[in-house]
Amino acid sequence: MEILVAVIAFAGALLAAIAVGALIQRLRDEPEGWLIAWTVAVVSLCLSLAVIGIGYVFGFGSATFRIYQITGSLLAPLWLGVGMVQLLAEKAPPRFLAWLIGIALTIVSVAILIFDPLKSEEMGKSLPTAANFWAIIPDKLLLGVHVVAVLTMLGMLVVAGIKWRQGDEYDTDNLHASAVIVPSGMALVGAMRFTVPALFTTALLAVAAAAVWYTVLRPLAPYEDDDEDDFDSDRDERPSRRDERSQRREERAQHHDERPMFRDEAPMQPPPGPRGMPEPVPGGPGLPPSPQRRSSGLGDLVAEYRAGDQGVDYAARMAPPDAGPSTGYIMNGAPPAAQAPPQRPDFAMPGTGAVYPGAELFSPGPQQQQQPGSGKPSPTIYGLLTVFTIMDGAGEAFDRLAEATVEAVRRGEPDTLVYACHAVKSAPLQRIVYELYRDEVAYRDHQRQPHVERFVNERQAMVLATNVIELNVNAAKVVPLPTVTY
Repeated sequence: MEILVAVIAFAGALLAAIAVGALIQRLRDEPEGWLIAWTVAVVSLCLSLAVIGIGYVFGFGSATFRIYQITGSLLAPLWLGVGMVQLLAEKAPPRFLAWLIGIALTIVSVAILIFDPLKSEEMGKSLPTAANFWAIIPDKLLLGVHVVAVLTMLGMLVVAGIKWRQGDEYDTDNLHASAVIVPSGMALVGAMRFTVPALFTTALLAVAAAAVWYTVLRPLAPYEDDDEDDFDSDRDERPSRRDERSQRREERAQHHDERPMFRDEAPMQPPPGPRGMPEPVPGGPGLPPSPQRRSSGLGDLVAEYRAGDQGVDYAARMAPPDAGPSTGYIMNGAPPAAQAPPQRPDFAMPGTGAVYPGAELFSPGPQQQQQPGSGKPSPTIYGLLTVFTIMDGAGEAFDRLAEATVEAVRRGEPDTLVYACHAVKSAPLQRIVYELYRDEVAYRDHQRQPHVERFVNERQAMVLATNVIELNVNAAKVVPLPTVTY
């Protein structure tokens, strides 16, 4: 058993040393407070495991016992808790307070544990129990540190859960990290505080180091932009994770006002414009109650993969429809000419086959038909393609909500040229919205309409992930689409 404990201790020390190297490499690119605190914790775990291995081979003494207790029982849990505060606290005062308490406890406690005399210095090759060798002051001091560390980690786990319920992908990853770090930290405190077999204590020390390593490499790995060059010389100038989150939040607010990053934020309201006001969204009773809210994990990556990496026969999709399109609600153009009165949609039709006739889109108006021209679309046309990954079972509710929104857009937004909501045959949990506007002013006017705000707010509980792509129109042919008749 002694040999087994020594082998596990040395293996755990090697694992912790590798984790320290990964943390230091990450610190060079991203000097975050939580990385510094967890580096201190993992270095402490590495030293503690190495001392356990040495003690089981050569026997424990006063020096090895003190190093084992200072690193494994004092520093590791304390700085795991400090790192949790640095990770989750958004304001400077709590982060500063955590640094202050952590440094103060470290200095005072290390001094006491080094110089306070032990009850006995007779130790063998088995792992010594702290209560048998510490006097009352070091013992109570370690108890206080353990209580502070456990309460801090539990409190930060609760904070991570609260942020996740109303947050974004960063909060989801923070919750993931908290769910890994907090249980391993509490198990470490329990192993150091209570009498447990040496094999379990050694294994828990190694597990705590592995948990930090996994957390830094997986849920808290840096976010890479899709268009980032792997050989870009500016990669070393990576912003901090908190700054990167702020930048992404500002960019999303500027370009996609209808999709706030935080679910409790109201959509940004652009200044009013000269466009006509729409009619309200028809029919509330037809919409089912919203399902339980849920936050996404790596949903954006899933949406991008499903939307962009599948093989699609685009030539086949360009074939003319025989009886109207089979996947989508389509509305284009302004109201048709007088000789072709618009047909009212039948809301009893399937959710993937509602089609609205349109008028001129890219071609000149009737008064300009005699003038020669290139037929090239206007450069001011603004387009978006949005891929929604919806939750299982929310398809019908999303389709009814989109259908009502399309009807309101058709009646009240003359400068919305195309507003098409598609289902995807090969991906039942995906919906694609294709939008073309006369210009960006028309797009901003569209965003502030009540029916669009309703669409944005009510779809949140149905959507797992969203991927938005901005478009420019280079060339196009668009004609009024055939309608479904009964």
